[in-house]
Amino acid sequence: MPENDLRFAIAEILERDGRTTQDELARMLDCDPAEVARLVREMEEAGVIVRYSAKINWEKLGTGRKVFATIGVQVTPEREVGFDGVAERIMHFPEVHSLYLMSGQQDLNVVIEGADMRDIAYFVAQRLAVIPGVRGTVTQFVLRTYKRDGDVLVDSDDNQRLAVTP
Repeated sequence: MPENDLRFAIAEILERDGRTTQDELARMLDCDPAEVARLVREMEEAGVIVRYSAKINWEKLGTGRKVFATIGVQVTPEREVGFDGVAERIMHFPEVHSLYLMSGQQDLNVVIEGADMRDIAYFVAQRLAVIPGVRGTVTQFVLRTYKRDGDVLVDSDDNQRLAVTP
């Protein structure tokens, strides 16, 4: 298998399950474990593999201590840096879980987490909206997560529908 294809295959497997060992990768891809180890190390050093993490279903943990929201942000692009200048300021806030440049009505989509709705409201009003170049925000709270990053997070018996009456 060409090296680029092997890198891609390793990345796909590790993205699905970061606990896959290098020996397991080598068996799955029918290649030399030393080559897999070298490629994984190179991808880590180059920043292709950013980190290994566990995906947590916070609702099932039942703590009620995490609230997520998505915030659509309208931005006035800056000369010579475009949207990157505002994005650079936003991405360094610890509350920011994810940040995306988008097409459509909102320029940036910010996913943040807080202890409660008040935390998120404070972040939007006191930290995000006051950044130079931010023209407007639209905040939507996540009420329930059904699927994230390809993983279904609800059991079929958890997914009870609300009764609809005429």
